[in-house]
Amino acid sequence: MNKQTYAGIPEDLAKLETAKIVLIPVPYDGTSTWQKGADKGPDAFLNASANMELYDIETDSEVYLQGVFLADAVTENTSPESMVEAVHKVTKSYIKKNKFVTVIGGEHSISIGTIRAFNEMFENITVLHIDAHADLRKSYEGSTCNHACAVYEASQATNLIQVGIRSMDSIEKTVMDEEKTYFAHEMAVDDGWMDAAIDQMTDNVFITFDLDAFDPSIMPSTGTPEPGGLLYYESLEFLKQVFEEKNVVGFDIVELCPNEIDKSSDFLAAKLYYKMLSYKFQDQNIEDHFESNFHNSTQNGNKKTKFNTEDDND
Repeated sequence: MNKQTYAGIPEDLAKLETAKIVLIPVPYDGTSTWQKGADKGPDAFLNASANMELYDIETDSEVYLQGVFLADAVTENTSPESMVEAVHKVTKSYIKKNKFVTVIGGEHSISIGTIRAFNEMFENITVLHIDAHADLRKSYEGSTCNHACAVYEASQATNLIQVGIRSMDSIEKTVMDEEKTYFAHEMAVDDGWMDAAIDQMTDNVFITFDLDAFDPSIMPSTGTPEPGGLLYYESLEFLKQVFEEKNVVGFDIVELCPNEIDKSSDFLAAKLYYKMLSYKFQDQNIEDHFESNFHNSTQNGNKKTKFNTEDDND
C-alpha cells in the first residue's frame, strides 16, 4: 500500500531527501475548553488538500513541485507538557535538515512547541500571531501549555506581533504589548494596519495562524468562533506582503475543528496553507521554470541558484 502523500502528490515529490517543504500533522486536542474536535483537523485538512487544484492562479505556480514531505503525525498526548516537548523536538529536527517546516494542528497549544523550536534555530525572530484570541495567559487550568497560553512564551522570548485580536481576559493586558497588537475593531477602520505591523517585524518571521482569526461567516469550523474576524482576501493581501518583504522561516495553522455537514472550512484551511507556500516559493518557482527550460534547450545540467538566497535557512 502506498504511503499517503500531501495533496496526493507523486511519491517522487514527497521524499524527505529531495523535498524543500516538510508538513508535520499534530492531531492534538487535549486542552480545548469549549468545542472538541481539533484533533480531527489534520486529517480533514489532508483530505481537503487531496481534492484541491494544485495550480495557483495568482502566482502562476505549482508549488508542490518544490516537494512536500508529509511527516509522521506527532501523537504524544500523555500531558500538554509532553506534547509540547514532542512537537518542539520533531520540529527542530526537520529545521536542522534545512527544510521549510510547516505544522498543521490540532489546537493552539501545539504552537508553544513550534515557536520554541524556531526561536532556538533562528536569530532575532518575530512571531506573527494571527488570531481572534490573545492567548497570553501564563498558565490556565493548571498548565502553562494550555491553548490559552499559546503565545505567552513568545511574548517573553521573541518579537511578538498580534493581529486580529478581539477576545481576551483583562489579566492578559498586563502581558500584552498594545503597540504591537492590532485589534479587530481598530483594523476595520484603519487602512494602514498592514504596513504598520510589517514595519515592526524583524527580518526572520514565523507565522502562527489560528483559523478563528477568520470571521465565522467563512470559517465556522473552529473550537471558539468569534464574530468580527478577517475575511479571505484581506488576509491574503497581508500574508503576501509579509512573504514579499520578510524572510518567513516557517508557519503553523491551528484550530480547524471539522464537522460532517460543512466541508468549506476544511477547504479554506487547505487553500490557505497552499497559498502561503505559493507566496514563499513564488520566486523559486519562476527560477526553476527558467532553469528547466534552459536545461532543455542546452542539455547542460549544471544549475546554479541565482535568486531568493535570503530564503536559505542556514
